[in-house]
Amino acid sequence: MKNHVNALLAAAALVCLLPATALALLPYAEDFEDLDASNPAALGDAGWLIFANVFAPDGTYLYGYGVFPAPNDGAAFSAIVTGEGGAEQGDQQLSIFSDYNNTDHGNGNLIEANVFQEMTIEAGDVGENWVFDFQAKMGNLEGETTALAFIKTLDPNAGFAVTNFIVEDMTSIPASWSSYSLQLMIDAGLEGQILQIGFSNTATNYEGSGVFYDNIDFYPEGSVATESKSFSQVKSLF
Repeated sequence: MKNHVNALLAAAALVCLLPATALALLPYAEDFEDLDASNPAALGDAGWLIFANVFAPDGTYLYGYGVFPAPNDGAAFSAIVTGEGGAEQGDQQLSIFSDYNNTDHGNGNLIEANVFQEMTIEAGDVGENWVFDFQAKMGNLEGETTALAFIKTLDPNAGFAVTNFIVEDMTSIPASWSSYSLQLMIDAGLEGQILQIGFSNTATNYEGSGVFYDNIDFYPEGSVATESKSFSQVKSLF
């Protein structure tokens, strides 16, 4: 079943995550300490977006929904949580999990939940190697649930076809904080395309799917460390 779900994740790379209004590539860092954990709109206001794909148990693609601002609650996609970090992570962390509001969980369908930041690649970005660093620890993945971190690019001139899908498998990470890194070299063919950095999980039957993330940093290789900030000016099309 694990291989079956992994195959679905690969297939999902071909499914369009419809973009919101995206920014040019800018260094981005977030440690979640300055976000109001009590505000249901905190993650959406900080530029985090969501999209979901739904598959039948046999792998048939059924439908997708989004793009929407990421929620900050315990029922769907994402939340700011406290008490899961050490000295390096501080008081607040990002929890990523499935959309448990989708009742297709109970029908045995696979819910692929994606939470991400989104930008547009411009001519000045060509030739740069962009790095996506973050820390993570296992939450409560259960059963056949899988999890990923990703850098993804989509071509708006080709029906938002996925042109890069660089992933780190988070399914079996330890229950202690570790550091991870993904990289993407920006070539001329990517100019004008959408770039997303984020996290995904695929779950069914209301199985546990949580993974904790913190100290996110996205930057061009060779630059100085960025200060914590969020893309609050990102606006959803929906």
